[in-house]
Parts: sequence; structure tokens; C-alpha cells
Amino acid sequence: MRLNAFFAAIPAAVLFACSPAPETGTAPGESNGTFAGAQEASSRTMHDAATFHMTTSFGMASSAGFPFSPDDSRILISSDETGVFNAYTVDPETGERTALTDSATNAIFAVSYFPDDERILITADSGGNEISHIFVRDADGEIYDITPGEEVRAQFLGWSPDGSDIWLMTNERDQTAMDILAYDTVSFESQIVFQNDSALEIGDVSPDGRWLALVRNRTSADSDILLLDLASGETEPTLITEHEGNIAHGVYAFTPDSAALVYATNEHGEFNQAWTYELETGTTAPLIEADWDVSFVTFSPSGQYRVSGINADARTEVSIVDTGTGETIALPDLPAGDIGSVRFSRDEQQIAFLIDSATSPSNLHIVDLATQDHAQLTSALNPAISEDEMVDAQVVRFESIDGLEIPGILYRPHGASADAPVPALVWVHGGPGGQSRIGYSATIQHLVNHGYAVYAANNRGSSGYGKTFFHMDDRRHGEEDLRDIVAAGDWLREQDWVRDNQVGVIGGSYGGYITAAALTFHPDAFDVGINIFGVTNWVRTLESIPPWWEAFREALYDEMGDPATDADRHRAISPLFHAQNITKPMLVVQGANDPRVLQVESDELVAAVEANGVPVEYVLFPDEGHGFRRRDNRITASEAYLAFLNEYLRNETPSGE
Repeated sequence: MRLNAFFAAIPAAVLFACSPAPETGTAPGESNGTFAGAQEASSRTMHDAATFHMTTSFGMASSAGFPFSPDDSRILISSDETGVFNAYTVDPETGERTALTDSATNAIFAVSYFPDDERILITADSGGNEISHIFVRDADGEIYDITPGEEVRAQFLGWSPDGSDIWLMTNERDQTAMDILAYDTVSFESQIVFQNDSALEIGDVSPDGRWLALVRNRTSADSDILLLDLASGETEPTLITEHEGNIAHGVYAFTPDSAALVYATNEHGEFNQAWTYELETGTTAPLIEADWDVSFVTFSPSGQYRVSGINADARTEVSIVDTGTGETIALPDLPAGDIGSVRFSRDEQQIAFLIDSATSPSNLHIVDLATQDHAQLTSALNPAISEDEMVDAQVVRFESIDGLEIPGILYRPHGASADAPVPALVWVHGGPGGQSRIGYSATIQHLVNHGYAVYAANNRGSSGYGKTFFHMDDRRHGEEDLRDIVAAGDWLREQDWVRDNQVGVIGGSYGGYITAAALTFHPDAFDVGINIFGVTNWVRTLESIPPWWEAFREALYDEMGDPATDADRHRAISPLFHAQNITKPMLVVQGANDPRVLQVESDELVAAVEANGVPVEYVLFPDEGHGFRRRDNRITASEAYLAFLNEYLRNETPSGE
């Protein structure tokens, strides 16, 4: 599977969600202003950021664990209904939620029930530093860290076959390598299962505990799968994907009977397809072939059902197949949107899943597979606003400077027309190699509600459109991909419903870099820019990647260039070293604990732009990392975006002046 999105592992919902207190003198959730253009044409109410961000985000427990309680009477989820993510259970009959944790600071995410009792596993880091630990919550509510250590990073892998051990990946022995350790479920003493001396990427362990699948990432275009027989006592894994040329491979899952490995490969075309490798014979065969990437393949506990997802033009198409008959399981009529995070009850009679759309946050649903009875268990959208007030997303393509077709997602304000044109923004996703996808973004809906069109461009180098498109920007970052973003701005200016002198650019992570690069190397292309924790000095960033990225270092350097040999090019594409060219207003937003893009990246760029005498604003969150997990911080950020755009793009006089 292609390696991508090095600097954008945090979902957009976390990166760009927000919500604050209502403005003085207005009703909660309403604004006392109007904007020229679309708002005048449609006479719609403008809402503050809180209205959009006082929604609740939900996440499911790990598919590698037990999302349902031992008696199937509760579903384990994560929710930020208090403003910070915590672990909850949901009654599948009533939808009633019960809080299991009550953190007011660090986000806590549910991982798994224990196999045979009411204990659960949870995970959390400290202030967004990405050094996550695994904790156990007892049935009486006591919580304790089973992976202590200031620099110890741990991730859940699964359970031993008999349920007596928790299998975790941890870098306790070596910060650059994730070993596999088995933790006894009574004493929580650990013993090593696999010592990862080569710093390989860990894929999956077979349900019978015998086989370990590993990935060696040579480059971002070329990777291999290796298998290790843990029962044999051997320490060196065996290569099973011998090939010539650039072919990417990845691990989906072992089959529940431990007879085969389901893996991803783009050997046979542009897209990742699902194949099987029979463990006893080494025979391979296609399992799922599609005209797009196969995003995931999972199974129900017994293997009766297989769930797969296709990344079809920025939407997810999910299918559930009865592995015995090969028939696709029909689901009842469901709300519009993408299905995700499908989880089976232990008796496999029910499935719980999330449905997300551009106009609604993810909601938890449950379906009885026998009766087809369906229930929506949550209502995530703030009742102060309706879906009708949201703007649906539309996939729109345009031709870039060289004629290449670039896909993107357009959010056009209600009422925007030639008679009522609106300002617009090009939205740049993270990566390199990420993808803007259709889904709920409180930040985007807030901006669109205030009359800003948003076009989320999937520039060359984005994932989801085939390996040729994905690799078009290799070692040319800040060049062709940047020109695609400039071309997206030009395309917006050509629309008669867009004010051609009011087009800005906004992005987070790698998208923040592209934003800063656009203002630096194409100073006349955009009127303003919002850089959200974007790289500004590639030399430093590539030299200071977190130690736990060692499994991806070679692939990252292949795509971006090795700082030891390519420093001149890295300086040439880094906005910091050319900041004297920046002449348009910029807003910079940063988390102080960011391990991927260090705070100094933003500090120095802000100082350089200030030295130019150019308007620059800076929002720094002391308790965030690479993405904003606290709702109050997301609110502050979102209001800062709007205030900045109103002043410098729409050229409104700030309130109080």
C-alpha cells in the first residue's frame, strides 16, 4: 500500500473543527451582521462557529479488538461531547451513553473491551505529542498506565488467541522501532513476541498467533511484505512479494481462520487491489478488484462476513459480503452519506457503524442483520442548525496549467451567483500524498455560511487517483503541486459567481506549507493565506522527524529528498528562506507540542513576515500538537480564520473600530 500523508495523520475533522461563545448582543448561534453577495441574495442566518462546532464527534473502538461488551449489551465508542474526547459506552437498544472517562485535558480514545470481562483498553497522549500510552480501565473505574515511560509510545495490535495476553506495539526498547510485546491480562507483566531490529512496519498478527505480517518500505512507490512464523522460533521474516520495478504492497488483515493474508498491491494496475496469499502454499489470487483503491478489508469475528471499502472519487463505498455464499448483504434504507467503521457484535447478529456526510457529522447506527431493523443511536448535529442550512459537497474537476485534470470538492454558498458573487478559498489538504474527501467539516461549513466559497483541490501527488497521479510530484514538491493550487485559484476567479479580486488559500500541515509557498513563490496568485502548522523549513523538518517514523524514513527521503544530499533544493522550496517575497496578509496557527512541524517553523516565519511590514497574525495553542483535539481550541482557531478573512480578504472594518 502506498505510503502517503507523512505530515497529515490527523483527520480533517480534528484539524479544522471549531466553536466559541456567541457574539455580544446576538441570540446564541446567530450573528448580527450580513455579508454582501450570497447572504443578501439568500437572506440566510449567519451562525457563529460554536453553532457548527458544538456538534459531537464519534469514533469506534478498534476493529482488532472487541467493540461490543461480552454480552453485546453495550458498544464501546469515543466521543467529544464534553469538548474533549473520552471513552463511552452506548446502549444499542436505547442509544443511552455512559461516560467511562472524564478527561478535561488530554483526548482519550476507546480501544477494546477485554475478551471476557468488563475491563476496557483506552489510549491517550499528552497534549497532542503523539507519544500515546495504553491504559486499562477496571470495571470499578480505576485507570492505570500499562506502558509507562516519558518517551514510550504504544499502540494496540490485538489479543492473543486465548485472550490471556494483550498484544501491543511499543518502542520501549528502541525509540526508532516498534517491537511486539504480550502483556498478561492479570499481572500486566510483558514478554517480547517480536524484536523489530530492522524497524519494519508492523502489519498484522494472524488470529491463531502464529504468523506476523511486516512491511518494508523501500520508497513511497516500492514496498514489500514479509512473513514471520512466530511458532518456529525463527527471527528473520521471509519475503513473499518478490518483484521487479516499483510495486507497492500493504497489509489489510489475516483471514479469521488464519489460512490466508489479505494484502494490497498495485502490481496489476493503477490502484490498490485486494489479493490473498495462502499461508501454507504461497498461492496468490485476486479477492477484490475495483476501478479505485480498495481502502480496507476486515472480517467479522468468525469470518462469516467480509467488509471492504472502496475510495471512489473521494467517497467511501462499503460492501458486506457473506463469505460462505459470496453474496453481498443488503442493508435497509439508510441516511445519505458514507458508511465507515463497521463493527460486529460478538454473536455477529448486529453491526454498528458510522454514517458521515458533507452536511452532517458522523452518527452511530445499528442494524440487525437478520431482521434488517435499523436504529440511529446518536444525533451529532447541533440542534441550533439544520442540515438544510449546510452546503453539500460537489466533485468538480478543472484543467491545470499543463492540461492535467485536477479533481476537487466544491462548497458553494447558498445564493452565490453572478449577481451576488462571493469571495473564495482554495483548501489544500495535508500530506504530501493526502486527499480531500467528502465529509463533514465544521470549519468549512462555518466559512461557507459566512459567504466564502471553498474549493478543496486534490492536486497532483494526492492519493486516491492512481499511482501515476500520486507520484507526479515526487522530488518536485513545491513545484507542480503548487502550480496546481495556483491554477485552482485561477479557476475560481473565472467563475462568474466568485469575486475575482477576493481569492485566498488555506491549508494545514503539508497544505500549510503549500499555502506559505504560494504566498512566497507566487505572491500575486492569492490575496491572503492561512497557514495551519505548515512546514516552512524543509531542511530542519526532514532532519527532525520523530524517531518512531524510522520505518518510513527511507520512503520519506525518497519522496522528499534526503536532507544530507538535497539540502540546496530543500532551501529553494522552503518559504522561510524566501520570506522577503511575501506581500499578502497571512494568518499562522500552530500547536506548541507538534512533533511533526515544530513550533519554531511558525515562529520564524511570522517574524520574517513581520519584518516585511506585511500584516501577519499568529495563534499558538500551548496544549495542542499536529491537529487540534480540544473543541475550545478548534473554536478559537475557526473564529480566527473568519475574522482574518473578513478583515483582509473581504476588507471589512473589524468590529469596534
